[in-house]
Amino acid sequence: MTKVDFYTGSEDKLRTACQLSHKAMQNGLRVLLHAPDDSTADKLDKLLWHFPATAFMPHCHSQEADAATMPVVIGRDENFPHSELLISLHDECLPFFSRFDRVIEIVSLDDADARLGRERYKFYKDRGYELRHFDLSKA
Repeated sequence: MTKVDFYTGSEDKLRTACQLSHKAMQNGLRVLLHAPDDSTADKLDKLLWHFPATAFMPHCHSQEADAATMPVVIGRDENFPHSELLISLHDECLPFFSRFDRVIEIVSLDDADARLGRERYKFYKDRGYELRHFDLSKA
């Protein structure tokens, strides 16, 4: 069954997504960063070219030919080359999340985003998924 991790208290959801992608990549996991719109996908792409400052994180978009071999893939559709780790940047639970071994949900400090995060948490909990919570504001 899919394991779900919530990272709450993020000051910058895209930067948090990059940090978590880098950590996952270092641990040998492949990551799908799923963006809600083209603008967010483009921002992620630009940020990944410079993150971390002292290294390079190979990545591409899911529709590109190299997606099957990349450790980090940015997606906007249901075309994903693996099912290891899904990092969702959406306000709602993605309908295909259970195809992944692990899902990460990132919740910002914004009140509206926190409310939506609690709704997603409840969704997973009500369906019996294993949940873990990490409060980034206390780190």
